[in-house]
Amino acid sequence: MRITVLVEGKTERAFKPVLQMFLKNRLEQKMPYLDFFPYDGRTPKGDDLKRKVETSLRGKRPSDHVIALTDAYTGTTDFQDAEDAKTKMRAWVGPETRFTPHVALHEFEVWLLPYWPDIQRLAGHNKSAPAANPETVNHLKPPSHRIKEMFEIGTSRDSYSKARDATRILKGKDLGVAIAQCAELKAFINTILRLCEGTEIP
Repeated sequence: MRITVLVEGKTERAFKPVLQMFLKNRLEQKMPYLDFFPYDGRTPKGDDLKRKVETSLRGKRPSDHVIALTDAYTGTTDFQDAEDAKTKMRAWVGPETRFTPHVALHEFEVWLLPYWPDIQRLAGHNKSAPAANPETVNHLKPPSHRIKEMFEIGTSRDSYSKARDATRILKGKDLGVAIAQCAELKAFINTILRLCEGTEIP
């Protein structure tokens, strides 16, 4: 099984090895080849998304399935919420059964918030986590802004860097911690498990 995952950029790259380790423990011999295709900004929309999906499914090394993983918070008003984003992406791609849209609500960093003790340690500050449910952290002050604020008020010499610090936060972590708190992450993982005939997470 070859799965192309269209992602937005730097933090998602840090996520890939953690995702692979989690899936390997559950799928063993059914482990898929995950082809992460990052965009430095945001995943495409409209006809651009449709073309990318078609290319991935019909290219020289065709994928069996394509997943588009976007933020609901894009710095624009394109999406109202996760369901709106998924509905629009399905409409853009059309009736292709080998395509599944997923959303980080409201952006990828929401899946870092369950590891808040590690963020506190790296930032050098003990400010409490922003919400009991990470996916309720919204557009007005999205997760990346809250993590950046932690680094800037803490004793760390540097501000938050997506490429550097997402990797440090996730290194060696059990993805199940974030899955238990983030319904959209669980839905994304379950799509991969289902495609590979694995047992989905209840």
